[in-house]
Order: sequence, then C-alpha cells, then structure tokens
Amino acid sequence: MVTLSKNAADRLAPDRLSGRQKVAILCMAVGAEAAGKLTATLHPEEAEIVALEMAQLNSVPPATINFVLNEWLELTLGVDSLSTGGVEFAKDVLEKAFGPAKAQQILKRIQGQLADSDRFGRLRRADPQQLGNTLRGEHPQTIALILAHLDPAHTAAIIREFEPALGGEVMFRIAKMEKVSPEMISLVERAIGNQADLAFSQGMSSVGGPAAVAAVLNLVSSSLEKEVLDLVSEKDPSLSDQIKNLMFVFEDLSSLDDKSLSRLLREVDVKQLALALKAASPDLKAKIMGTMSQRAVTGLKEEMEFLGPVKMRDVEAAQTDIVSKVRALEETGEIVLSAGTDDVIV
Repeated sequence: MVTLSKNAADRLAPDRLSGRQKVAILCMAVGAEAAGKLTATLHPEEAEIVALEMAQLNSVPPATINFVLNEWLELTLGVDSLSTGGVEFAKDVLEKAFGPAKAQQILKRIQGQLADSDRFGRLRRADPQQLGNTLRGEHPQTIALILAHLDPAHTAAIIREFEPALGGEVMFRIAKMEKVSPEMISLVERAIGNQADLAFSQGMSSVGGPAAVAAVLNLVSSSLEKEVLDLVSEKDPSLSDQIKNLMFVFEDLSSLDDKSLSRLLREVDVKQLALALKAASPDLKAKIMGTMSQRAVTGLKEEMEFLGPVKMRDVEAAQTDIVSKVRALEETGEIVLSAGTDDVIV
C-alpha cells in the first residue's frame, strides 16, 4: 500500500480538486479502454491536459477516487434523465436516487453547465468580422473574457479584425487570466449582453493562460504574432517567454527530424511550400531540401523562381497553413512535439 505524504494528500482532498484532476482520476479509475473512449470525445488540447494530469498523479487516496466516481455517477444520471425526459423527469429520477436536497443541487449544477454550453455556442457560431466589430469598442478586459471562451481559430480570426495594439492588449490579458469570478462575468453580461444578444455563465470558470494565447498566435500571421508578443514583452517579459515556449512557428520546422519532416511534406503542395519558403531562413531551406529527392528539390527551386516577387501576407498565409498541418499531424499522433524544447517524438 502506498502512503501519501500529508501535502500530497491535502492536494488531492475532494474539496481541492480541479476539474482536470477529476477527469484524470476518473480515467485512471475506469481503466485504459473506458478512459480511451472518454478522452476521444475531448478536444486534442483538453486530452493532452488530462494526460499530463494523469502522469502527475502517482497515487490517489481511495476516498478521493470514491468521491470522483460518485460525482460522475450523479452528473451522468442527471444529464441522461434531463435529456431524455426534461427537467421534471430529471428531478424525479434524481430525487429517487439521492433525495430532494441533493437532487436540487445536482440539477442546478447541470442546468448551469448546459446553459453555459448553449450561450457560448452562439458566440462560437458568430461571424468573426461581425463579432470583432461588436467588441472593438469594449474594454480590453471585456474582450479578453469573451475571446478566452472561444476556440483558437475563432479567436485568431477576430484578433485579425483589431488594430495590433488592441489585439496585443487583449492577448496579454488572456495570458494573465486564470479563474474568472461570477461577478466579473455578470459585469460583462450587463455591458454587452443585450447589445449583441450574448449571455454568459454565472459559475466560476478557468480560461485563458499562456497556452491559450500560444494556440491563437500559431494561427495568425508572423507580423501580427511579433507585434502581439512585443507588446506582451513590454509588460511582462517572462510571460512573453512562456508564450513563445508553447508556440510552434514556421521556422521551428528545422527542429523536426527527417522522418517527421518528410511526413509533413507529403501533406504540402509544392506551390504552397515554394511560397512559404520565400521568407524562410537559409538554414530552414537547406533542412527541408535535404529531406527531399533531387528531382523534388529541382521542381521546388523552379517553382520558387517562377513565383517571382510575392506579397508578404501571401507568404505568411502559406506558412500559417503549413504550421496548421503540423498541428493536425500532432493531433493524430503522427508527430509529437514537446512544447518549449527541440525534442520531437514520432
């Protein structure tokens, strides 16, 4: 039997668990096969977070495992009955299972989560240009709070609608954001909710952080990325370094081994690669061509010469798309990148 230190036991006390820790403990408790089915429903970034939490949990007290499993059972029963027969049916099922008082607590928690999903779902479906225009006149903290709840691609599209100074300020605030209080969300709802038909969850939520900003900056042009990082660096150099360490930019292709780079190049059209390499460093060009056949290198060089002068924004767009392909391969497990290092596992 493994004996936990007092500090470790305190960190894993039921009332101190974070949401990600609960998911990690649940996955550990139900076994590898069931855990695989659970994590398959998550976003790749969420699955990575859960995997990291599991790796850090060497031993969990039995009382904590029981707490997590019971909470999961309560919520699962509540959600299933709510979706099957509505609120009254769910209430009846939960009361029979847990009693009136406990049933009311569970139902209230579930309804809040479902409302949160629906409300932010409207934001996620909003046109980036329209939402950007709506938010442009708001305080940067208000904008940051909203964008922190969107996926990176949507946030990146909206940031492109802003002036670089505003975009940088918003990204800085997202990077510094951790827990969001119900009071803050309530203020935002009053400030902008009626104007844009937006609504927000009233519960404490964890959003933002350096990783969220890195995910967004991976999807914008290198010029905008530099402007944002420069602004963040002026305010907090160490935070800027954290973001950079979590990013993967086009020049980082030089950190891939030959096998990984060859796998990537199979996904990239020669015209797109030629365009992207127009502004690449000599070292990166040599690295890429060194993994290609002589015939392919000849074709690539001819394509680059044929392009002639090109607009920088077109080059940046091609580079961004190739980086997106790297991330896609990483998500499918064909390339595994170690954030902040040059190590690549394939």
